[in-house]
Amino acid sequence: MTSLTLKRLSVFALPLAAFAGMTSAAQAQEWAPSRSIEFVAPANPGGGWDTLARTMSRVIQQEELADESFAAINVPGGGGAVAWAQVARDTGNPHKLFATSPPMILVPLAGASRYDHTDFTPIARINTDYSIILVAADSEYQTLEDLLNALKEDPSLSVGGGSAPGSMDHIAIAGLASAAGIEASAVNYIPFSGGGDAMTNLMGGHIEAVVGGAGEAVGQLGEGSQLRALGVSSEERLGGGLSEVPTYQEQGFDYTFDIWRGIMGTPDMPEEAVAYYEDLFAEMLETDAWREASDQLGWIDAYQDSEEFGAFLDQQQEQFSDVLGELGLLRQ
Repeated sequence: MTSLTLKRLSVFALPLAAFAGMTSAAQAQEWAPSRSIEFVAPANPGGGWDTLARTMSRVIQQEELADESFAAINVPGGGGAVAWAQVARDTGNPHKLFATSPPMILVPLAGASRYDHTDFTPIARINTDYSIILVAADSEYQTLEDLLNALKEDPSLSVGGGSAPGSMDHIAIAGLASAAGIEASAVNYIPFSGGGDAMTNLMGGHIEAVVGGAGEAVGQLGEGSQLRALGVSSEERLGGGLSEVPTYQEQGFDYTFDIWRGIMGTPDMPEEAVAYYEDLFAEMLETDAWREASDQLGWIDAYQDSEEFGAFLDQQQEQFSDVLGELGLLRQ
């Protein structure tokens, strides 16, 4: 799926209006956190949200970009729904943020959360990760084609993921299967409580493969690993520890899948707080510490400010509605 890129608009106004705008901008720049920021990862430690929150917190502290600390807090449950319900009760609090990605759109569409992205304040899109298919190192499936042919011949074979039916991992493998000529709804997707649980079942021989985030998997691959990567959903090969993993397209499957990640805030967060975080995160992306971390994790910067990110989320909701409808998982 492709990201929506919005060009910023230049606004020409009368001198008085311009002066008022400069005053507002100056006021916005005067705001800064007065206490530690709660940085919520809506899942258990080790997943994509947790990795994003902790990496950003570490870089901000290491580079001394903020006077107050960013405290990563895990609030697991419901594919993110438990954390979203908690954040939704904290209307207007400028000291609480949460990491977000496609489940923010998918889980509400499937009816598993009463809150969706429109209930919160978009702060910034940060980067893009990609989906990856993993098998055990001694698996009989040597290529992506081997695995997909096996799934086509025997629909009972299963692929596991660390998110609920209709959520990110399910959509990622269903789309790939469709590109390979397999009915998306026929994929035997097995949801687990997290990526670690899915890996345990893979190594135990209970499932054929695991679909997950490439950034989460990179640390588990390499010489001596018990896992082997069959393909990644990026348009071009990734760097670092994933440089040897072929893309789906290289292997003849015309399909890509972006796992975008960003930051959102509480409902009705003050505009001056949003402006502060926009500038902070944009500055963070320019640091050497962030570039080093991104290279290690296979992340690609994809910054959007609050307005752009909000429009992008609206577009994602429309796109994912179509996919979930095909799977019969769209809430009626």
